[in-house]
Amino acid sequence: MLDFLSYDFAGQPAWMWLGFLTFVALLLAFDLGVLNRDDKVLGVADSFRLSAVYFAIAIAFGAVIWWGMDARPDGTSPALDYFTGYFIEKSLSIDNVFVIALIFRYFAVPPAYQYRALVWGILAAVVLRGIMIGAGASIVQSYGWVLYFFAAFLILTGLRMLFAKEESAEFQENWLIRFLRRHMRVTDGLHGSRFLVRQADKATGRTLLHATPLFLALIVINVADIVFAVDSVPAILAITTDTFIVYTANIMAILGLRALYFALAAMIDRFHYLKYALALVLVFIGGKIYWGHLVGKVDPALALAVTVSIIAGGIVFSLWKTRGHKPQDTASV
Repeated sequence: MLDFLSYDFAGQPAWMWLGFLTFVALLLAFDLGVLNRDDKVLGVADSFRLSAVYFAIAIAFGAVIWWGMDARPDGTSPALDYFTGYFIEKSLSIDNVFVIALIFRYFAVPPAYQYRALVWGILAAVVLRGIMIGAGASIVQSYGWVLYFFAAFLILTGLRMLFAKEESAEFQENWLIRFLRRHMRVTDGLHGSRFLVRQADKATGRTLLHATPLFLALIVINVADIVFAVDSVPAILAITTDTFIVYTANIMAILGLRALYFALAAMIDRFHYLKYALALVLVFIGGKIYWGHLVGKVDPALALAVTVSIIAGGIVFSLWKTRGHKPQDTASV
């Protein structure tokens, strides 16, 4: 058993991975089993308070990395990479919140059932992000030139975000929803917070298992998370290819985002200009790779400071430009 716990897995001993996954499982169990045992609407104030708890946990985890993981042979700090990756993932996920809000609106999911769906969505994200990060890190470590492809992708994505036209504020039925409705038995309406129910089939009259619209919303949300990960995972891999740091930064950011969802969903109109800051962050990260190759490695502390400054500036500017706007009623989200 001791040999297994000390076994090297993706650059770190197995006990570190098991410890982190156990910690995440306990947080989710506490979230679902205690904080959200009864379906209820999470208000903006409660959303901010719960998010503050998750933020404190993420910062404390970073402190543990700072204390417990030594600097690498090249002098880089795992803790600085973790904090940089955490803030990048946290910021890039704000667009994800907007899409999630539109998905819930499309399926007419009331706020009382949204939080439970979001927490269950984390379980899928823990697995799916792990697969994407593991594959991405392995490719970069085996084929170093791929990192320059990632850098170019980030720069182009950032420029596209800077100059893209305004997108529609409505979620439209797409091929995925049509596919799910065609190949699954789906109830006409919600059945509380249940994802699956047994009821009589319209064609045969037999009692069969049916998916509810809440289950369809959960599937679409996780597919959307994969799409957004296409941007965020390369962004963090451009900071470090340490699989453990990339994965933990991603998951800690996702955990906190679900708690912050209701506050952000109510204030989403006030973050209109943040996308430009996020675009600049992507361009900066991509450019940093080429700068490191042509000129010299950028100090990780400086990279973290620039990243946080751009994001903070985008938030402050957005809030200042939209001052006087009243938050939306979360019940209508």
